[in-house]
Amino acid sequence: MSNPNIRVGVDIGGTFTDVALQHPGGLSTGKVLTNYSQPEQAILDGIERAAGAAAIELGEIGQVIHGTTLVTNALIERRGAKLAFITTEGFRDVVEMRSENRFEQYDLNLTLPAPLVARKDRFTVNERVAADGSVLLALQQAEVDAMVQTVLDGGYEAVAIGFMHAYANPAHEQMMAEALRKAAPDLSVSISSVISPQMREFERFNTVIANAYVQPQVADYLGRLVARLRDTGIQAPVFMMHSGGGLISVETASAEPVRLLESGPAGGAIFAADFALAHGLDKVLSFDMGGTTAKICLIENGTPKTANTFEVARTYRFKKGSGMPVSTPVVEMVEIGAGGGSIASVDAMGRIQVGPKSAASEPGPACYQRGGEEPTVTDANLALGRLDPDNFAGGAIPLSAENAHQALHSRLGAKLAIESSDAAFGVTEMVDENMANAARVHTVENGRDIEHFTMVAFGGGAPLHACRLCEKLGIEALIIPPGAGVGSAIGFLKAPFSYEASRGLFQRLDEFEASSVNAALKELEAEARAFVAEGAADAEISTKLTAYMRYSGQGWEIPVVLPYREFQAGDRGMLLEAFEQAYRTLFGRIIDDLAVEVTNWSLTVASVLPDVAKAGRHLTGLPLAPGKTRDFFDAAQRRTVTAQEIERSAMAPGVIVEGPAVVVENETSTIVTSAYSVIGQGDGSLLLLRKGAVK
Repeated sequence: MSNPNIRVGVDIGGTFTDVALQHPGGLSTGKVLTNYSQPEQAILDGIERAAGAAAIELGEIGQVIHGTTLVTNALIERRGAKLAFITTEGFRDVVEMRSENRFEQYDLNLTLPAPLVARKDRFTVNERVAADGSVLLALQQAEVDAMVQTVLDGGYEAVAIGFMHAYANPAHEQMMAEALRKAAPDLSVSISSVISPQMREFERFNTVIANAYVQPQVADYLGRLVARLRDTGIQAPVFMMHSGGGLISVETASAEPVRLLESGPAGGAIFAADFALAHGLDKVLSFDMGGTTAKICLIENGTPKTANTFEVARTYRFKKGSGMPVSTPVVEMVEIGAGGGSIASVDAMGRIQVGPKSAASEPGPACYQRGGEEPTVTDANLALGRLDPDNFAGGAIPLSAENAHQALHSRLGAKLAIESSDAAFGVTEMVDENMANAARVHTVENGRDIEHFTMVAFGGGAPLHACRLCEKLGIEALIIPPGAGVGSAIGFLKAPFSYEASRGLFQRLDEFEASSVNAALKELEAEARAFVAEGAADAEISTKLTAYMRYSGQGWEIPVVLPYREFQAGDRGMLLEAFEQAYRTLFGRIIDDLAVEVTNWSLTVASVLPDVAKAGRHLTGLPLAPGKTRDFFDAAQRRTVTAQEIERSAMAPGVIVEGPAVVVENETSTIVTSAYSVIGQGDGSLLLLRKGAVK
């Protein structure tokens, strides 16, 4: 019989599938290589392994929470449904014209990414709704019937519908969708007024197209997953982690898969935020490095920074503007192609470059002995002594140092006339600098000073690189939480049930209509509460209201958090003050005598979680008696050092070890460079402090 206190979180990554099983006796974790042809098989294998280690029967599991990269991968690899897009006459090419900005100003051969739906599959109807929702040109039934026949004749698997200003009046989109569903009940139909009811047609059209493109594939995958879980005896309900940092039902995820775009990384941000609260830290830099990518997120006052837009499938060196912008709630982070499986190469100028291409799990790094021949970051770490070849992934994956050195020599060292060990140093230093630069840019773009943050590092690769990253960034304190190797999966278990409902409602503050805003917010709350009730019907509920505001004439708005209550006409002053405070935080100053506008409203409803237990903080301690040692290359020292090798279990609260040191555990290893010390904390975390730092 299932036990509600036994919950499992599963995160499918580009290289590993991570499992965290929470049970009355504690937490059981595990890693298995991701199965690209049958991703659900890796989930089952991982759950069985974790359950076996905890002596838990599969039928006792009371809840399964899953995060996946399936949506992101399908968009990047263009593996989706045969899709038709129906829009307003005259706006067929919006998704191809984009914003007309050049994301690389001086590249004369700049190539813009192609839309997900080709021009021949984009159709128009004669209808028009104004920005205020009034109907300028009614949609005729004859037009609808003709379009339905066109779709049926084309043999399409999915249809996306995006009409002009449908966020203000969805009647025409609903009319078109109802006709399609009546004629073809099995056809996947997505409408922009449900998927992204916000202004800006380029982002709104892209979002509904992306949703329709992956919906049949995601629905099929989730259906298979639930069926396979049932077949193995797991009768527990299945919930999905969405990109905004909360949980939704499988049914909602199947209907709105675009909400799953960053589900895995969002779990990691929740994981880091939990430890920020436990340690009383109000400024945290979350660093999540797995096998394929590295993700960096700002967390302030225990809450990850969020946004209502996200850019997926960037095609130009991960450059902002080169991908597909979608309007969906997301934990805001910067993501670069820097993971353990990221492939190193020599470019035309004779420089070592790392990523974004990854060896992933198939074939994997050269040292995995699974057919990979390209040198990767994992190969470089092994060659530099930072990994134990006999104890990687708890010994489940034996590593070959010979293969690693051979790949580094043949693909890098021979071309540059350097030793394979020097090539390995170049690879790790390059990837560390890429990640450090991404962190610098992300914090500057958000008006923050990175030196005042504490880093929380997790993921299989982050503990290997985090200390060096802190050296580059000037960060003095670093936390490696327990279970860091499977941090995102653990984060799923700490996430609330939540849903963010949004609505485009344009108003100038000097013409603020409180009644219109109150009516819209009431609808948003009812919508969000209905979704949250699917998983937390009896839970205490919290609400968060965000208005997206800007100065009149500006092209983009900023998020402004407001108290959620019924507004009055006299609240203009409060709204203006909140906007100016947020604007000043981001840009250092406000603009006097310029009108302010609200474009979109967003309301998040979430279940309230128990307070996070405070961790016992230890800033000093007793040294651990010397024991086993291992040599590794310390990048800052530019030499190989002899380091203590300590089992993670030996780092009891108050135990201190001076760097250089290596703290080993099944899922990862923590490198403590010569400039840092590591201290065991009351919650099982490792606190790395720069020597001489005062905390």
